[in-house]
Amino acid sequence: MFERFSKEARSAVVAAQLVARQTRTTAIDTRHLLVALAEATGPASSALADVGLDPDAVAAAARRELTTGDLDPAALAAVGIDLTAVREQTDATFGRGALDRAGDRTRRGHVPFAPDAKTALELALREAVRLGDRTIGGGHLLLGILRADCPAGRLLERALHGAGTDTATLRSAVEHRRAA
Repeated sequence: MFERFSKEARSAVVAAQLVARQTRTTAIDTRHLLVALAEATGPASSALADVGLDPDAVAAAARRELTTGDLDPAALAAVGIDLTAVREQTDATFGRGALDRAGDRTRRGHVPFAPDAKTALELALREAVRLGDRTIGGGHLLLGILRADCPAGRLLERALHGAGTDTATLRSAVEHRRAA
C-alpha cells in the first residue's frame, strides 16, 4: 500500500514517527498522524482551516492527549486529584518532565503502527479508490482518520462541534481541496 502514497503522505508518516518519538510513545496512532497532517502545509491542514479550525490548535490538542498518556485530568479531578498540581510538585522534586519520563517506554528503531492507525491507513486507501485517485495523499489520510473509530477522529469531532460544524463538512472540504 505504501507504494501508492504520495510524497506528502509519505512525509506525514515520517513526521508521525517523529511525533511518536517526541511524545515518547511506543506506537504511532491516529493522533500522531493528525499532528503530522495538521502541522504540514497541504490539503489536510488547509481543509481544517476551511471549516474554521486552527490546524496548529488541532495539532496542539492532539499532542496534549499524547503527552498526558493514560492520565485523564477530568477523571482525576472527579476523585479530588489535581493533575496540574501533581505535575508541578513532581517537576519541583525530580526535575521538569519527571512524570512523563517515569512512564517512558520509548523504543529504538522503527516505531510500529497501532491498530487504529493501520485501520485509518487502510481506510485512506479505500477513500483514494472511492474518489478515483491513483495515489494516496494527505487528504486521503485525513479522510481515513475521519472514517476510523479512533482517538484522532474523536478529537476532530469535539473540535468540529466546538467550531459549530461537523465531520461531513470537513469531509467535503477535504474532497474539495483534493480536487483543486
